[in-house]
Amino acid sequence: MKFKYSARNQQGELQVGAVEAASREAAISILNGHELFVLSVESAEKKTFTDALANFFNRVKSRDLVIFSRQLSTLLEAKIPIGDSLKNLYRQTDNKLLKEVIFDLSADISSGVPFSQALSRHENVFSDFFVNMIRAAEVTGRVDEAMGFMADYLEKEETLTGKVRSALIYPAFVIGLFVVVVIVMVVYVFPQLKPIFTETGVTLPIYTRLILGAGDFILAWWWAIIAIGVVVGVVLIDYFRTDEGKSLLNDLELKIPVIGDLFTKIYITRFSQSAAVLIKGGVSVVQAVRITGRTIGSFVYEDELEEIAEKIKEGELMSRALEEAEHFPLLVSNLVAIGETTGRVDQLLEKVADFYTRQIDEKVSNLVELIQPALMVFIAVFVGFLFASILLPIYNLAQAF
Repeated sequence: MKFKYSARNQQGELQVGAVEAASREAAISILNGHELFVLSVESAEKKTFTDALANFFNRVKSRDLVIFSRQLSTLLEAKIPIGDSLKNLYRQTDNKLLKEVIFDLSADISSGVPFSQALSRHENVFSDFFVNMIRAAEVTGRVDEAMGFMADYLEKEETLTGKVRSALIYPAFVIGLFVVVVIVMVVYVFPQLKPIFTETGVTLPIYTRLILGAGDFILAWWWAIIAIGVVVGVVLIDYFRTDEGKSLLNDLELKIPVIGDLFTKIYITRFSQSAAVLIKGGVSVVQAVRITGRTIGSFVYEDELEEIAEKIKEGELMSRALEEAEHFPLLVSNLVAIGETTGRVDQLLEKVADFYTRQIDEKVSNLVELIQPALMVFIAVFVGFLFASILLPIYNLAQAF
């Protein structure tokens, strides 16, 4: 189990961090063994609903992390010691959770813990990619440059995520509103006309009977529909949280027409940006590919990049391994091959990232332009179907008289 602790060392300096132990008593024993005077030890794994809710609304957002990285990079480039830099950032940060994280980082640095190790204790804030990038930079003494690279990388990631999210918000809102309107009409509006059709004995078209029957079914069994929906939703959410579910979801998103191509470009961009930054920071190609796989956000690409890393470890060229991979276009392996020939793999990977970033921008713009007219056509057809289901029987009734 993991325990959070606060303690003072022999010099009276406050230390805050986390320790792995089988029990609280064992954690205290470990801390005492390091000649620390323990102030408090609490389980880091026990969370109440209130704590979870507070963390949801007070989580470290990507924008906060970008600002933190950029400011720390600037301070380190000005030759300000990392401990003093963190203390300055602590006073400037508004986000309470990030403020607590910076305090922990500062305390760890003051006690002699390497920066990368201090970052690794906050895996919910700093990714493996972030930690490994700093760890590699510590070896070469270029932590300030690594923070600059991370700030640039996180800004690109945030911009990319923002564009995709913006493209999906409008259609999701329109479809959601349309579904609500349809349910109201089917459940409350159309059933008001059913007694008129029944009394006159007019013959109803099949689609009118289907809509009226759907309304009756929803009114009679709404509680069962909600219960089944909740159960199915919980089961699916629980399943898609597993590795198997995530892998299936990632595989499906890559196979969806149009959208699948967009996700492919997004993952290739993430791979290229991450690998370029890691290789430029002094990380070996094998480790760069392996770390990128763990941080790319797709189980499909993670498995494939792990295979690529193994092939490179066995002596195969990176370009050749990428060419044999299923989910990497030939352009990527060709540009990497040029980088291997010239000794500039990191620069060519950056070119790959730039190329696919432009492709994503164009794809998202095209999707936004296509989604709106497609939605209008879909909604118009469905609304026409709904009103035809009611107006046609009314017209037949008028003709009978």
